[in-house]
Amino acid sequence: MTHHAPATDAVPDLGPDLGLDLERIAHAATTIDPVFRDSPQYADEQLQARLGRRVITKIETLNPLRSFKGRGADLLVSGLARGSTVVCGSGGGNFGQAIAYAARRHGLRADVFVPADASQVKTRRMAAFGAHVHRVEGSHKDHAAAYAAEAPGRYYAVDGSDTAVYEGNATIGVELLRGEPFDTLVVPVGDGALIAGVARWVKAHAPHVRVVGVTSAAAPALERSWRSGARVAVERGATIAAGISISQPEPEAVVRTRALVDDFLLIDDDELLAAMHLAAETLGLLLEPAGAAGLAAIASRDLPGDVIATVLTGANADLGLYRLT
Repeated sequence: MTHHAPATDAVPDLGPDLGLDLERIAHAATTIDPVFRDSPQYADEQLQARLGRRVITKIETLNPLRSFKGRGADLLVSGLARGSTVVCGSGGGNFGQAIAYAARRHGLRADVFVPADASQVKTRRMAAFGAHVHRVEGSHKDHAAAYAAEAPGRYYAVDGSDTAVYEGNATIGVELLRGEPFDTLVVPVGDGALIAGVARWVKAHAPHVRVVGVTSAAAPALERSWRSGARVAVERGATIAAGISISQPEPEAVVRTRALVDDFLLIDDDELLAAMHLAAETLGLLLEPAGAAGLAAIASRDLPGDVIATVLTGANADLGLYRLT
């Protein structure tokens, strides 16, 4: 069972542009690491036959990180001073990998704090990219923040808070709108920096598009906050979807999703597993649970629109999940 705590604190006023600048996003679309840009987006005939509708998939797994996270991390780290150490907490693991990769590319040190039970698949990849990985008990974010505060030159990167992360992620929206038009955009939601970044661009250039967020039913912190307008903390339940499992959103994420997201859906683990197998059978992709959340929603919910687009966000899966039925 998921237990809900009362709203904890108010959210900030970020102004009419939500602190996300369209010119910076357009610039980022031409300057972030090319390995993350121009990811494939297409409508697959087999997938559409299984889903019974027109669906455009944007594949964010065909890069060294196997996830979209490199876009925002590269933009963030590229703006840090030479000699800096970039520090982050990473529960799902993909942001930690992205920070590690970006730090190595830009010649900086990276320290990543993860939960004691973090995925071995993802922590090995963080270390391979050169990060100093710290497994900790308790809040990995609190440990990361404390470590960053201990010495000058350490920058604490927060996925759901840093503007550069949102604006780097928003480049997905720039690319989506260059292709076939769509009516509804379905996006997996963890800390909110992906959906809010993408929606900022899409709503500015195609305001008719309905933006739908999908998160785990076991960890609906941002969905609850979106509905209430205040930060809501939850006690996360057990779920296979670590990448979209948070206990409390950042204040910026609440403000931005409230302004930009039209609907939120909750998906359970069985629906995620079914979507992972669907992607494997039709697209040949071994998505992680969080990466399949958009497909899970399209397959299991009656979503509006003649053409639906979704972002397949990550493929750092424990392959043992593919043996589950």
